[in-house]
Amino acid sequence: MKKFVRYLLPIAFLFSLVLILSGCGKKSLSQQDVLTNDRQSKTITWGVKADTRLFGLMNIKNGKVQGFDIDMARAITKQILGKDGKAKLVQVTSNTRIPLLKNGNVDALIATMTITPDRAKVVDFSEPYFHAGQAILVKKGSSIKNIRDLNYKGAQILGVQGSNSVQNVRKYAPKANILELSDYAQAFTALKSGQGVALTTDNGILYGMSVEDPNYVVAGGAFTKEPYGIAVNKGQKPFLRKVNAAVKQMKKTGEYQKIVNKWFGNVQGFEEGGN
Repeated sequence: MKKFVRYLLPIAFLFSLVLILSGCGKKSLSQQDVLTNDRQSKTITWGVKADTRLFGLMNIKNGKVQGFDIDMARAITKQILGKDGKAKLVQVTSNTRIPLLKNGNVDALIATMTITPDRAKVVDFSEPYFHAGQAILVKKGSSIKNIRDLNYKGAQILGVQGSNSVQNVRKYAPKANILELSDYAQAFTALKSGQGVALTTDNGILYGMSVEDPNYVVAGGAFTKEPYGIAVNKGQKPFLRKVNAAVKQMKKTGEYQKIVNKWFGNVQGFEEGGN
C-alpha cells in the first residue's frame, strides 16, 4: 500500500504542474486580441450609456437603447466587420465604464467619454468622434447666466460620479459645493427637485435634458473643450486603427453627418464645442 501511495504522489504532482503551466499560458479576456476575436464572432461588444438623452437612452416603449453613440457603434461595427457584423450593447455608467473595459467585459467604450491625460494612462483613445464642451443647465429665468455666477458660498452644483466635469467645475467655481449623483437621470431629477441650482456636464448631454424638459436651458455656452473618444484597452492597436479608419471613412462618405443631423439637427442652439 505504501509503495502504491509513493507511486501516485509523483504522478499527482506532475498532473498539477501541467494544469498550472497550461493556466499560465491562457490570456485573460482583456489581454486577448480583440480584433481577431471580433472577426471570428462577427460581433463587437460596446459599452454604452443608457441614461443620456441624444447619446444613449433607454426607450421604455420598446426596451432598446437609442442615441448618437448607439448609431455610431453600429455603423463602426459594419465598417470593421462588414454588413453581417453585429454590435452587442452593454450598459455602462460614468463610474463603471473603465472597470468593465479593463476586465474585458466590453471591447470598446462609446459612452460620452472625454479624452483626458489621466484616462489615457489606463486606456487608449481613438481620434475624437464628437467635440463637446462643458456647460451648465439651469431653470429657465434663473439669474445664473454663466459658470462664474456659481462661484459663491452656498451654491450647490450637481454632477455625476466618474465624470471629469466635476473636477473641471471646481476650477471655475471653487466656492460652490458639488453634489455627485450616480447617473444623469438622477442628477436631472435632483435639479428639478431643487437639490441644486445648476447641473454641469458636457453641452451635448445638457441639450438632451433641455429637449426633455424645455423649462431648463443651457446657460453661458461651453467653458471647456471636451472631445469624446472611443476607448479600448491598452495593447489593442490593430483594433484601434480599425476604429479610427471607420470613423474617418464615415466622415468622408457623409454617413457621420447623417447621424449627427438625426440626433442634433432639431436641437435649438446646438453646436459642437471646439468645432
